Amino acid sequence: MKTESSARHEARGTKNAGSIRRAIISVWDKAGLLKLGQALAAAGVELLATGGTARALRENALPVKAVEDLTGFPEVLGGRVKTLHPAVFAGILAADDAAHFRDLEAHGLEPIDLVVVNLYPFEAKTATGNLTEQEAVELIDIGGVALLRAAAKNWARVAVLSSPSQYPEFIEHFREGAAMPVDLRRRLAIEAFRKTAAYDATIAAYFGGTGDAGNLPERLLFAFDRKQQMRYGENPHQRAAFYANRQVSPGSIAAARQLLGKELSFNSVVDLDTAWGAVGEFTRPAAVVVKHATPCGVAVADRLVAAYESARACDPTSAFGGVVAFNSRVDDETATAMLTIFTEAVIAPGYDPAALAIFARRPNLRVLETGALPHRDRFEMKSVSGGLLVQESDVSDVIKNNLSVVTPRAPTPREMADLLFAWRVVKWVKSNAIVLARDGATVGIGAGQPNRVGSVEIAAKVAGDRARGSVLASDAFFPFRDGIEAAARSGVTAVIQPGGSVRDEEVIAAAREHGLAMVFTGIRHFRH
Repeated sequence: MKTESSARHEARGTKNAGSIRRAIISVWDKAGLLKLGQALAAAGVELLATGGTARALRENALPVKAVEDLTGFPEVLGGRVKTLHPAVFAGILAADDAAHFRDLEAHGLEPIDLVVVNLYPFEAKTATGNLTEQEAVELIDIGGVALLRAAAKNWARVAVLSSPSQYPEFIEHFREGAAMPVDLRRRLAIEAFRKTAAYDATIAAYFGGTGDAGNLPERLLFAFDRKQQMRYGENPHQRAAFYANRQVSPGSIAAARQLLGKELSFNSVVDLDTAWGAVGEFTRPAAVVVKHATPCGVAVADRLVAAYESARACDPTSAFGGVVAFNSRVDDETATAMLTIFTEAVIAPGYDPAALAIFARRPNLRVLETGALPHRDRFEMKSVSGGLLVQESDVSDVIKNNLSVVTPRAPTPREMADLLFAWRVVKWVKSNAIVLARDGATVGIGAGQPNRVGSVEIAAKVAGDRARGSVLASDAFFPFRDGIEAAARSGVTAVIQPGGSVRDEEVIAAAREHGLAMVFTGIRHFRH
C-alpha cells in the first residue's frame, strides 16, 4: 500500500519532470528578486532561501522557509557554510529516476526543482584594487558555485538561474504545474557552467595567474564576456563578436564608450587598438592616424589640432578612411579640422561638448570616449591554428643616456629629439618597419615589407622632399648597408636602430661615408 509520501514522490516522476514546485534562492544581487519571488509564490512554489535573501523576501510579505530550517543546521563559520548539506544537494541532484526518489523518501527529503543563485562579487570588488588579500579570500563563493554546478548537472529535471537578467525569460515561460521547456533548462545550465568557469578563472588570475619565477602560467584560464556582436568579421562572410575581459581596465579599448556613430566593425576595433596604443607613447598632445592596423601618420605638438594636421599630412591618401586617436581632450578646433577628410572612427579620453556637436554632423563617424589615458595589458595574445601565442606586452623603452652613438658624428639636439620620437612610433608599425620623422611628426612610413630596404624606399617615396633633413627609425637591425644608402639618397641625416647584425660594421661604415649620425638602442621592436 502506498503512503502519502511515496505517492507524492511518484508524482514528481517522468511525466512532471521539469515542473517547478520547490525552489532554493540565494542571491547577492537582489535585482529582480521581488518580481521573481512573487511569480513563484503566486503559483504555490515553496520558497527556500538563505539569510539575506530570506529577509528580503519576507520584507515583501512573501512566504519563505529558511534553509537552516530545512537542514536543521544553522549557518556557521561566519556564513561560510550555509547550504552545504545533503538536504539541499540531494534535493537538487536527484535525477528523474525511481531509485533516486526512493532514496529521497527513505531519508525524508524532498526534490528541489529550481535553483536561483548569483555569486559574491569577487570580480567587481577586487577590480578596485583596494582590497587586502584576506578580504579577497572572503569574497570567494563556495556554496553558490556548488549550487549552480549541481543544478546545471541535473538540468534534465532542474532549472537554474545564475543572473537576474534571466528572470524575465524564465517568468515568461513559467506556468503553474507545467514543465519548463527542456531546451531552456539546457541553455540555462550551459550559462551556469560558463558563469562558474569564468568565476574560477578570475580568482585564479587574481591570486597568481600571471606566473612566477620568470615563467608564464602553465595553464591559462580566460574569462571574457561578449561586449558586442559584430555585423561581420574581417570579411562579410565571417561571423565575429567583441569580447571584453571581465576585469576590464580603465583606458582600454574594451572600456571605451561609444558616444556617436554607426556600429563598430571588427576591422575598426583592430585599427583603434593600434592607434590607441601608439598615442599612449606620448605625454605632449599627440595624434595618431591608423589605416589597416598600421600607423600612416603620427605627430606631437603644443596644440592638439596642430598634432592632428601634422599626423594627417604624413600620408593624406592613406589617412582617408582611417581611424584617429588623441591622448588629450578633443576641442572644437580639432573636431572641425577632422571634418575635411573621411574618417571611420576617433578615440580620445574625452571631448568638449562643442566637439561632439561638430562630430554629430557626420552620422557615420564612430566616436569613442575612454575617460582615461591608454592602458596596456601585461600580456598580449595571438591566435594560431589550435592554440594561442602569449607574450608580455612590448613596454620596453630607451632613454637618451642609454643610447650608443656608433658613428663619428653624434646626433644634434634636434635630431636626437626626433630620433626618440620616431623610435616610439616604429614599435607600432608592422615589421619590417621604417619611420621617417622631423620636428615631432612622421613624414614617411614604410611597413610590412619582407626586406628592410623595401620599407626604406616606401617611406622615402611617401615623404618625397620632406625626407631631406629627416631622421629614420628602424624596428630591427639593418642586415646590409643598402638600407642606409637608400636612406642617405633620400636626405635622411640620422638613424636609430637596435644594432646586433653580423654586418653592423658595414652598416656603420655606410652611415659614416654618407655623414649620417647613427645610434644603437639594443632593443628590437618587431610587430607582426
